[in-house]
Amino acid sequence: MNEKSLKILLESVREGKLGTDEALEQLKDFEYKDFGFAKIDNHRPIRTGYPEVIFCEGKTPGQVAEIISYMDKHENNILGTRATPEVYEKVKELCPQAIYNELARTITVNKNEYEKTKTHIAIISAGTSDLPVAEEAAITAEIFGNSVKKYFDVGVAGIHRFYNNMHEIRQAKVLVVVAGMEGALPSIVGGMVDKPVIAVPTSVGYGAAFNGIAALLGMLTSCASGVSVVNIDNGFGAGYLASMINKI
Repeated sequence: MNEKSLKILLESVREGKLGTDEALEQLKDFEYKDFGFAKIDNHRPIRTGYPEVIFCEGKTPGQVAEIISYMDKHENNILGTRATPEVYEKVKELCPQAIYNELARTITVNKNEYEKTKTHIAIISAGTSDLPVAEEAAITAEIFGNSVKKYFDVGVAGIHRFYNNMHEIRQAKVLVVVAGMEGALPSIVGGMVDKPVIAVPTSVGYGAAFNGIAALLGMLTSCASGVSVVNIDNGFGAGYLASMINKI
């Protein structure tokens, strides 16, 4: 239940269109729904403006399907991250309109067609190998109603590719920059724009990249101002934060 649906419920009671018993029944799981293995936070959209997102990794296909099936009865868009094809097949049995993005490993269910924001988020990836994380960030931002523009494979090994898109990139309200290896791209972007940069290190790289630790440390020690960093491979976290900034 979000703020809009709660207002409609209260107005229906006030106008006599809905009895108090019926309203109470709808509010029975107002705070959260307890499945035993999970407690779905129904109150989150009212507190934060965003519904709960399902982290599918570590959950069984049946658990994810049950959660999404329950959430499908409500009005909020649904996002599941780190989902396998096996999880999606189980979800689709209970929620046929669910969509799977194999690259980003996301499951989405569009319940509301939000009016897209007038300002947009730029998603920039250094290399093609970084695309799964970049796509996760893009889908996260889009499911919450943000306009998104993507600039892929524009890393430092061919930095002219980034500069060729510089005019458009500068129009974004916030930028998500995804890079593995040594993680240099966010520093370059941060030095060229006057907008917040959210840097996302990926686990892409050879041995000394230490599965993303080298990129993480490089981004944390960036000499460019206005660069903040999320965790390794955390495209979701970057897309979510970018959405919050874009909607301020």
